[in-house]
Amino acid sequence: MKYKILTLLLLFSVICVAQQTLNIIPKPNSVEIKNGHFVLNKETVILADENSFEAKFLQKEIKNRTGLQLKISLNSNSISKIGFYYLLLPGVIIKTDSLGNRSTNRNKGQYFLRVEKNDITIAQADNVGDFYGIQTLLQLIPFEKKSEIKIPYLSISDQPKFQWRGMHLDVSRHFFPKEFIKKYIDYLAMYKMNTFHWHLTDDQGWRIEIKKYPKLTEVGAWRNGSMVGHYTDQTFDNIRYGGFYTQEEIKEIVAYAKERHITIVPEIEMPGHALAALASYPEFSCTGGPFEVGKTWGVLEDVFCPKDETFTFLENILTEVISLFPSEYIHIGGDESPKVRWKSCPHCQKRIKEEHLKDEHELQSYFIQRIEKFVNSKGRKIIGWDEILEGGLAPNAAVMSWRGTEGGIAAAKQKHFVVMSPGSHCYFDHYQGEPKNEPIAFGGYTNVEKVYSFNPIPKELSAEESNYILGAQANLWTEYINTPEHVEYMLFPRIAALSEVVWGTSNPKEYKEFEKRLISHFEIYDKKGINYSKAIFEVTSKVQPAENGVAFELKSANPNGIKYTTDGSEPNSNSFSYEKPILVTKNQTIKAAYFENGKAKSATIEQPFFITKSTGKKIEFVHQPHENYGIGGSFTLVDGMKGNTSKFGRDWLGFWGKDMNATIDLGKTEMISKISINTLSSKGSWIYYPKSIGISVSKDGENYYAITIVSSKEIKESKGKIVIEFDKQNVQFIKVIAENNGIIADGKPGAGSNSWLFVDEIGVE
Repeated sequence: MKYKILTLLLLFSVICVAQQTLNIIPKPNSVEIKNGHFVLNKETVILADENSFEAKFLQKEIKNRTGLQLKISLNSNSISKIGFYYLLLPGVIIKTDSLGNRSTNRNKGQYFLRVEKNDITIAQADNVGDFYGIQTLLQLIPFEKKSEIKIPYLSISDQPKFQWRGMHLDVSRHFFPKEFIKKYIDYLAMYKMNTFHWHLTDDQGWRIEIKKYPKLTEVGAWRNGSMVGHYTDQTFDNIRYGGFYTQEEIKEIVAYAKERHITIVPEIEMPGHALAALASYPEFSCTGGPFEVGKTWGVLEDVFCPKDETFTFLENILTEVISLFPSEYIHIGGDESPKVRWKSCPHCQKRIKEEHLKDEHELQSYFIQRIEKFVNSKGRKIIGWDEILEGGLAPNAAVMSWRGTEGGIAAAKQKHFVVMSPGSHCYFDHYQGEPKNEPIAFGGYTNVEKVYSFNPIPKELSAEESNYILGAQANLWTEYINTPEHVEYMLFPRIAALSEVVWGTSNPKEYKEFEKRLISHFEIYDKKGINYSKAIFEVTSKVQPAENGVAFELKSANPNGIKYTTDGSEPNSNSFSYEKPILVTKNQTIKAAYFENGKAKSATIEQPFFITKSTGKKIEFVHQPHENYGIGGSFTLVDGMKGNTSKFGRDWLGFWGKDMNATIDLGKTEMISKISINTLSSKGSWIYYPKSIGISVSKDGENYYAITIVSSKEIKESKGKIVIEFDKQNVQFIKVIAENNGIIADGKPGAGSNSWLFVDEIGVE
């Protein structure tokens, strides 16, 4: 009987522990919660070397959160050693113990955190593990000014999966002061990220002092105006804009990051994105200039000319950069480098002939390989965007895969190290909420859940090839981000989702569990004064096929709190309560918002519907859209929702270098006489109108006859909003082929690269 009672008590204890949750991000590998609490109070001592940065960091953070000023001590008079444990004789302690083994890349950052009655112990393999254990401990300590804080007894065993856990920041399009860069580093440290990719040079600004070439900052750091609004608006101001970091400031920032166990990887762009440098030193171009620092976003045609003097110039720059940054890798860009100037440059053509190169793509490979040899001679390695694969990859280069995962897969199969950073999941300049409610962004739609769903290891790789995936990072480009507050808004809370992905403990199937932990972190953001997006509370939508229309499904943090209207009026606490997908069979506007306690917690989403005979019908593609712009798949073109031409987020489908070839099945023969389709042009984003749009119809799905072909001229004149009227036809199947613009012509943004084709909503009447 005694044994049965003991078993029941143990079972009850296990149930109680299971019901307790820890809101730690990234989620630790292993957590065991026990009954009882350690009491943190003014008697608590941090047992550590008084000169330890980690100990001072912990002391400062505890004071900021609780008001408690803890002592740091190694005073042996107050401590008795009992085996592995330490006991402070009249109070309790926080202490660290070495695991006794040197860390390797495999266990770098490993730590064990134990909370017991008389002490909290962080055991670690290195100072990195010490710091990560402290970050975990801090997430257990609330922001409360109290004399006593209770921390549950627990045991955590933890270590990261990936070596490269990174965030990027572009300071060229918009410049951010030194103190904010430090704050940005703090944000990475909060979530145990270990790499800061600092994009320091571009067409629109050179941001790093190079003592040998002072004009890089005297001239290249300043532009005489900037784009205002979206690229498609083509509006500018004439305000002189710029700034740069002195070498002393960079040393200070590098040291600051090093204390927080973050490596800064500097990026010096080449051979493209070089206009700020060429405005300063035009002799290293193909034409000799003159140039001015870029005011326009996008890709500009003037690039470094691969002559010996240019390589000397770049090698001198890199020598100073390498002396400032102790990182293993130096990022040399290599992306979006137009070949227009090289094609007409006598020197470049001579170089191609002398080096027995096939074309300008191999000339770029020659350029990158020559730079790599120099960087290697300094004991460092290069990493570049996936375009450095073109023409042949430099022998020791690592690849940052941004145009998708294909470049990373190719590099890993060639046994090159890879950092995954695809735009589909890792571009934080994309919209994170309903675009209509968000500040202007580059485009695309990457919400928290999408970030959390990312797996850095592509399924196409074998186990051996997967070892070449160093990790992943998210990129924050700042064409449309000009204040620190806006940077924070685009970073938070998506950085938390990414941190769990690269730590290796994310599980997309348990996203809702992560979401609950994430929402609890909003209090931390509030206390720290971080400007973060609350789009996670926003009502999100999904459209599904339904009889005679579509079903409009709504989601939020708590679906029971959704209120909506169907007449275009603003929702309030007395509006319809959402219970199931809303059937839409006619033109109407639905508005919805999330409410708690009678008050709106989210912005209102507004969705007009335009119902035609094609709405909700079956549609198939020959080529699927690119993953960056493919949310909703083919159904996006018949979902009754028209895309916003100034905020091309989730309502548009993007095809990169491919035609859009779609067939709609109306389900039965219908009399039709009008077809409409929307397409988009945004040349700075390499989005071009199609060359033509062909319409053909069929009764049986096999025998098609043409209705019309819309020419490029007609598409441009209609500004992409194509409406085709014709004699009545009795048909069931409609085939629409939008011909991709193909390789972008010289003299246009993105010259030499594949065009993007954006389409949305095919209406049939």
